[in-house]
Parts: sequence; structure tokens; C-alpha cells
Amino acid sequence: MASKVELVVEVKSPADKLWTALRDSTELFPKIFPEQYKSIETVEGDGKSTGTVRLLKYTEGVPMVTFAKEKVEVADDEKKVVSYSVVDGELVSFYKNFRVTLQVTPKGGAAAPAADGAVVSWTMDFDKASEEVPDPDVIKETAAKTFHDLDDYLLKN
Repeated sequence: MASKVELVVEVKSPADKLWTALRDSTELFPKIFPEQYKSIETVEGDGKSTGTVRLLKYTEGVPMVTFAKEKVEVADDEKKVVSYSVVDGELVSFYKNFRVTLQVTPKGGAAAPAADGAVVSWTMDFDKASEEVPDPDVIKETAAKTFHDLDDYLLKN
């Protein structure tokens, strides 16, 4: 049974700056979020384009997972949209399909000044492997915290 969880986060950083940071997450996230990521490495592709596969290794403090492999399904820098599916790791045993899509837009629309900040629209589509599997609420909470913490980092750097 397909399920969907959506999250919208408003940030103070300009959309272009936030998008660039998200696209550079392979290098940036282990530095900014060492409590969450041991490492992120590109195992196939260029690290950003459709078809790229990344291996994310999580720290002991992250619940449910030690690693995940994600495959980029959509990467559109013009529209600031990226979508990826989890193809390996503990999540695969809990969810038959697990896909995250995120889009960054200027707050107030395309014509709004960059100083107005940005909006991150994040969607998680998943199919539980069984009814006993809990909803991935912790992943949604982690995503929200990551976007806010990334915003704080970008405002200081």
C-alpha cells in the first residue's frame, strides 16, 4: 500500500544558495552534520546527475539505519528538483519502495527577492514491507531538522 508524507520548511537562506548546498551534500553534510553522517560517497556516476548512486554511512546515534544506498532518479538544477530512491540498506527491509523528492523555491515565488528566503518542499513516497512497519516519522523529523540546521549554517558561512 503506497503512502506519502509531505513536509514544507521555510528557511531564511536564498533558494540558489540552499540548492547549491543540497547538491553539494556529498562533501558538505559529513562536515556540517558529523553527529549524523560518518561519510557520504559516490559509488556510481558523477555524484549529482540522474543515475548517480551514493553510499551514506550513518553514525551510531541515528535510529534504525547504519547505511543507505540511494539512486538519483531526477536531477533538475533549473527547477531545483531532486528525487532519489533508497536501493540498499536497512530501509529496504522496512519499505519495498522508498523515494524522496525535494524542491527548493524562492519564498514568495520566482520573482521575489532572494533576501526573502526559500521554501523546501520535501515528499517521501513509500510502501511498507508489512503492516507492522512503523511510519517513517523519524525520517521526516530528521529532514526538517536538517533543513533548519543547514539554513543556520548557510546564514553564518
